[in-house]
Amino acid sequence: MIKAIVVDNSSTGPRAQIGNIETPKAGEGEISVAVVYSSLNYKDGLALAGNPGVARSLPLVPGIDVVGTVIDDSTGKFAAGTPVLVNGAGLGERRNGGYADIAIVPATAAIRVPTAFSLLQAAAIGTAGFTAALSVLALEDAGLTPSSGTVLVTGATGGVGSIAVALLAHRGYDVTASTGRIAEHGAFLTQLGATHLIERDVFESKAKPLESTQWAGVVDSLGGNTLAHAIAQTQWGGVVSACGLAESSDLPLTVFPFILRAVSLVGINSVDAPIALRERAWQLLVDNLDRDALATVTQEIRFDDVIQAGADLMANRRHGRTVVAVTT
Repeated sequence: MIKAIVVDNSSTGPRAQIGNIETPKAGEGEISVAVVYSSLNYKDGLALAGNPGVARSLPLVPGIDVVGTVIDDSTGKFAAGTPVLVNGAGLGERRNGGYADIAIVPATAAIRVPTAFSLLQAAAIGTAGFTAALSVLALEDAGLTPSSGTVLVTGATGGVGSIAVALLAHRGYDVTASTGRIAEHGAFLTQLGATHLIERDVFESKAKPLESTQWAGVVDSLGGNTLAHAIAQTQWGGVVSACGLAESSDLPLTVFPFILRAVSLVGINSVDAPIALRERAWQLLVDNLDRDALATVTQEIRFDDVIQAGADLMANRRHGRTVVAVTT
């Protein structure tokens, strides 16, 4: 038996608790990993609460990130003891994830932890940093450069947003960070490299079909009216990446930004990214993520504290990145 956090049905609804589960075994195309670290992401908060949109079936072990060492690899891709990481790939959603002593992960999504990062740093980056890197790649693959103009990052105190600010600033972009907590976290965002700060509430009203242009690019993790405003304010030929729905899954806008300003909207899916794209994103992180900035946004918690931390995250009482020490 191994220790794990399991979400299951109870008489009062879905409930997360720490317990023991049978030791899992790797099947064909899978890797057995001794988990050292996981992390706490928005999806993990939803899964810990039993949200059926994330926790597809119960019982389930949440944890969309796994960082640890290989126990056994049925594919021969990695030798035993190799430090590996997996972000997404159905972990903590369609299959048991990283909140356990041992995780079974798909070999097609596992990569060796870059030598530039410790296991703790790899977990601090996690799916949030991986998603931020995918967003930056999408903007630049669409032609964005630092000379194009200002880039807006919404939800900037969150895991994706904070790392996106740091990456973009390091690559020479003029970054505007949007948050509902400027008084509390403005200095933190400036330290990460944001050159301008705006309050999130300027995006609360319904967006007009077109608004005054302000952004060459956007990294958005919120959706809803915030994303609609961002698109309506993007300049001709600009590009907007969308990776989340922390505000809403709705997108109340018209086609005008696309047909009158040639704005591009690019979706970011970190769960199913192919291995070549995963490796590109992690190389961008190796090359551009300041380790001191990463430490600034990172907090480590004990395994026993994950359930409460998940509730705090959903209540908007946490910011930056939270690393879960699975093995102590």
